[in-house]
Amino acid sequence: MRPHGWLRRVVWLLVGLTFGMPALADGKPLTLDDALAYASRPNPDLDAARARTELARAGQALIESQQDFRVTLDSSLDTGRNPTLGGYAPNNFASLDIRRTLWDGGRTEFAAAAAELDTKGREYQYLDVVAQRRLTIMTRFFDVLLTDMQYTVDSELTAAAYVDFDNGRDRRQVGELSSADLARLEDRYQNARLKREDDLRRARVKRALLADAMNRPGDLPSDLARPVLKGNDRTLPPLNELVKAMEAGNPRLAAERRFLAAARRRLDAARADDRPSVALDAGTATYSRNTLSRDDVHFGIDLTWPLFRGRENDALAAQAHAQIERLQAQLKHEVQRVHKEYRRDLVVVREERLPDRR
Repeated sequence: MRPHGWLRRVVWLLVGLTFGMPALADGKPLTLDDALAYASRPNPDLDAARARTELARAGQALIESQQDFRVTLDSSLDTGRNPTLGGYAPNNFASLDIRRTLWDGGRTEFAAAAAELDTKGREYQYLDVVAQRRLTIMTRFFDVLLTDMQYTVDSELTAAAYVDFDNGRDRRQVGELSSADLARLEDRYQNARLKREDDLRRARVKRALLADAMNRPGDLPSDLARPVLKGNDRTLPPLNELVKAMEAGNPRLAAERRFLAAARRRLDAARADDRPSVALDAGTATYSRNTLSRDDVHFGIDLTWPLFRGRENDALAAQAHAQIERLQAQLKHEVQRVHKEYRRDLVVVREERLPDRR
């Protein structure tokens, strides 16, 4: 190639890289850490997970409140006719009653334990949503980097193909190259140019997907900073140890285990539903009519024992047991899926890190 051919290639490459990339949002290069920070920011999926967690906490507080004191004020302004009193007379009253369950056979205790486990499960689900968002953002981030790298390579190939084609036209004019050979050079240049244009379109799409993953649709990042992944050089432990460690730290599996434990506590609560309950009842009252059957102050212990409730207890226990079986099957399926994904991903990582033995 003549000396000016190299100059043409350099100029073409610089022009392509400068003016060919998508016209995107301005600003400093987006780092991986900055992108991952959006995983914990407001997002419909994250908001829904947070709402489920708050709902579970409210349910837990509601169940735990069953053991609180109940204070009730009851009053009435009334009048009525009483033959003994002769004619109509006021029959007003006001009472203050205090009640608290002392023991209910463990029903509230089991239900509160189930609610607490449900809350923990929802919290783990929230962490899983954040983790999944981080994985999605990370995937989209590296997709953009790979697309940009491919664009750079194809831009250089296009520049080289153009210079060869341009030189070919000069050679064709002086009779050093046939028309067929020139046509082949032009075809190679046009194919390279089309592939470069396709890279340009894909770069826009990949950036749009990254912006959507960050919950910033339409705000396409311009430049991405290549991250320094120092941890990639670590020595990996045996595959089985990695799988066990990943399973132990998987928030989705942790949530499923909490839901299963909560279902077992609800079965205990259903079995305890036919046990007696004991409550404290005390209060004071005032009446406009004095009668021997009314107390100004009362204090007592109430016992409630459901002796026969038909098949209700059996139905509740069967329902709770079926829920346990469903959650057990769901947990096993999730564990198998996670193991499959982990082993597949870890095998890929190990293969990519094997030394070149050629």
